[in-house]
Amino acid sequence: MASLKIATFNINGIRSRLPILLDWLSKEAPDVVCLQELKADSSAFPAKEIREAGYGAIWHGQKSWNGVAILAKDTEPLETRRGLPDDPDSSQSRYIEAAVQGIIVGCLYLPNGNPQPGPKFDYKLAWFEQLITHAAGLLESGHPVVLAGDYNVIPTDADIYNTRSWKKDALLQPESRECFQRLLGQGWTDALRHLYPEERIYTFWDYFRQHWKTNSGLRIDHLLLSKSLVPKLANAGVDRWPRDLPKASDHAPTWIELDLTD
Repeated sequence: MASLKIATFNINGIRSRLPILLDWLSKEAPDVVCLQELKADSSAFPAKEIREAGYGAIWHGQKSWNGVAILAKDTEPLETRRGLPDDPDSSQSRYIEAAVQGIIVGCLYLPNGNPQPGPKFDYKLAWFEQLITHAAGLLESGHPVVLAGDYNVIPTDADIYNTRSWKKDALLQPESRECFQRLLGQGWTDALRHLYPEERIYTFWDYFRQHWKTNSGLRIDHLLLSKSLVPKLANAGVDRWPRDLPKASDHAPTWIELDLTD
């Protein structure tokens, strides 16, 4: 395989948005997909439809909330972990990990944390701490790793259309940003920002106040690369067109391409 396209997509309900997912898989043909917010119990995951689309899959569902999955084109992802070690609340399905094409892929859905302050924000930070600990171990393993998902963090003011109405939101709090920066400080590279350091790039537009039509977005879906993969990063972007479809998720698929020729 000369190149590998890895995408992350918060589907925001896989049963109701399955047609959009299948349409996107058909048109864009990513090799690996990390899905978040399945909002479906494991028994309700549409494995048959996804396999008919040419993808093997593993998933970690939860009724009505959360849920994560990894899809792999023309192959089966080899599960390496389900849930974070020492997860602050193991009843919530927020992390799954697999080996695909020689790369460890971690798919995560970090807690939103609203309202803050309060127990939900405390849980967000506690979960983030466990992710940071686990991520350090992944780096120490020496394996090539991609950590992809909805981090529910706006890293900088350049990643949001306007901070004014978001100042109290958990996604924008100094504690959330500090955790993300500590994660990067371990040696991870934010793929989109690495390739496009100055561009305004958004991956999420909420359903309020015509934010999609006015491009009033946030960048909260991230793909972080371990050191050995950074030289192989050939391209990255956001597939905006699924966000424009009727009954779309409020997120758009975000992706990278790795050049594996050598």
